[in-house]
Amino acid sequence: MDKPFSLDLSDLPAELNAMLEALRSDAGTEGLRREPFLPDIDWNQFLKRVRHHRVYPQLYACAAGELIPSDVRQAIERDCRLNALKMLRLSGEMERVCRSLADQGVRSLVLKGPALAQRLYGDVSLRTSKDLDILIPIEELATAEKLLRELGYQPERPLPRGLGDWKWKIHHVAFMHPQLGIEAEVHWRLNGEGGKEPSFEELWNGRQPSGLSSCLFMPGDEHLFLYLVTHGARHGWFRLRWLADIDKLARRKLNWTAVLALLKKYKAVHLAAQALALASALLHTPIPQALKPFVYAGRGRELAQRALGFIRDDIVLSTDPSTGDVAKAYKSYLFDLKTRPQKWAYAISRLYPSFRDAETLPLPRQLYFLYFPLRPFVWLWRQVRQQT
Repeated sequence: MDKPFSLDLSDLPAELNAMLEALRSDAGTEGLRREPFLPDIDWNQFLKRVRHHRVYPQLYACAAGELIPSDVRQAIERDCRLNALKMLRLSGEMERVCRSLADQGVRSLVLKGPALAQRLYGDVSLRTSKDLDILIPIEELATAEKLLRELGYQPERPLPRGLGDWKWKIHHVAFMHPQLGIEAEVHWRLNGEGGKEPSFEELWNGRQPSGLSSCLFMPGDEHLFLYLVTHGARHGWFRLRWLADIDKLARRKLNWTAVLALLKKYKAVHLAAQALALASALLHTPIPQALKPFVYAGRGRELAQRALGFIRDDIVLSTDPSTGDVAKAYKSYLFDLKTRPQKWAYAISRLYPSFRDAETLPLPRQLYFLYFPLRPFVWLWRQVRQQT
C-alpha cells in the first residue's frame, strides 16, 4: 500500500489521533495496542469528539472497540442502538415519500441517508444521518411541496421565490414532520451558489438501485463521488463522517478515468484532491492512480490543511453572523474553494438583487425593479443589522 499523503498533523489532540487510528481500515488490534493509540487521553473528551464527528457506528464496529474503557464503550453502544432505530425509521419514511412521488409521476434520487449507508457500508445502521435528502427536477418542485404537505410535512420556512435567484442561490427546501420528528430536504440542485454541476437528467440516466427498495434510486458511483466531494468541501469536512464516506468509495473499483472526466467537466478536481489528501492523511485511504497527479501537485494540500483546522477544533461551520469569527473564517474558506473564473462569476452575481434584499426591504412586485439601484444600500443596511 502507498504511504499516506503527508499533512501537518502535529497539533492534533490525542483523543482525535486515537479515534483516527481506530477508524482506519488498515488498523488491527495488535497495531492499536501500541502508542500513540492509547496515550493518557481524556475519555470524556474522546466520547465528545466521536459524537461530534458522527462516527460512533463505525467506531463500535471496528477492531479497536475492545480497547476502549467499558463505560465509554457502553455509551457508544447506546448511541449505536438509537442510531439503528433512527435509520430504520428513516428508511421506511424515505420509501414512503419516494413511492408517493413516483405515484405522482415525480422522479427522485436519494443523495445520502440510509441509501448511502447501505451502499457504502452494507448496513443502514453503520452510518448516521440527520434527515432525508431527495433530489428532484426543479419543474416538479411545486408538486413535491404539495405532496409533502399531504404526507404531514410542514416547510421550515417559506421559499423566497420573488426575485427568482433562489433557483441557483438555494439548492433545497426543508420540511419537518412534527409527529414523526423527521426532516426531509427536497433538492433541485446538488449544491448552492450556482456552480456548474450535472443536470437531473444526467444524474437520472446514470442512476443505480439503492439496494433498499425497488422505488429508491441514487446517483451512480462516479456521480456519487463527485457529489460527496463537493458536499464535503462545501462544509469544510468538519465531520469525519464525510471523510469516512470518501474512504469507503475510494476503495471501490470505480471507473476513475470517468470520475476524473466528471471532475474536470464540473471544475471540481481541486476539491477531489482536497478530499483525497485529507482521507489519505487521516484514514490512510488509497489515492486512485488517475487522481494522484492532482493530489500531489495542485491546490489539494493547501485546501486540505485549511480544512484540517476545522476537524481538529471540532467546529460546526456556519455563515450565521452570530457565530462571529467562525462565520468570517468559513466565508473566507468558501471563497477560496472557488476557481478564478468562479470567483469572478461570484463577484458579478453580487450585483444582482438577492432574495435576501426582498426579505430586508419588502416591496410590491411592481416595484421589484428598484432592487437594482437600491442593492448597495440594502446590502449595507443588512450588514449593519447583522453586526448589531
